[in-house]
Amino acid sequence: MTDATDAARQEPPDPAVRDPLDPAVRDPLDPDMFDPVCPSSAMPFRVGDKWTGMVVRCLEGGPRRFTELRTPLKAVTPKVLSETLRAMRRDGLLTRTAYDENPPRVEYALTPLGRSLVPLLDAARAWSETHLPHLLAARRDHRPDAP
Repeated sequence: MTDATDAARQEPPDPAVRDPLDPAVRDPLDPDMFDPVCPSSAMPFRVGDKWTGMVVRCLEGGPRRFTELRTPLKAVTPKVLSETLRAMRRDGLLTRTAYDENPPRVEYALTPLGRSLVPLLDAARAWSETHLPHLLAARRDHRPDAP
């Protein structure tokens, strides 16, 4: 029996099973997929926002002062760290507690909502550890002038 005969005898593909990579069967993109009221637009941080995830990591062990956060976050300026903390507080991810002491003391701590990001960061870290060699190889082999 030849391959052509085998192919002719095969059952037709199930129309309910669609290949998402086949342009003939792909659904068109939703023109409102990035609508401002879409939940993804309200996410507290984007994939490229490196500071929020790092602050969550710093606070997952308990409350920290601003200067304590600066120690592992050497590359972030005080201004950017302050903006990040302010945005995280606005989004309900952390609390800011000011103590009436001399000298004044302020601590930041994750809220339950902020703590709920830890498993997502764990998953992102696991993905990175698994795929980092491939990612670095792709960057190394990338030719910006290639079509």
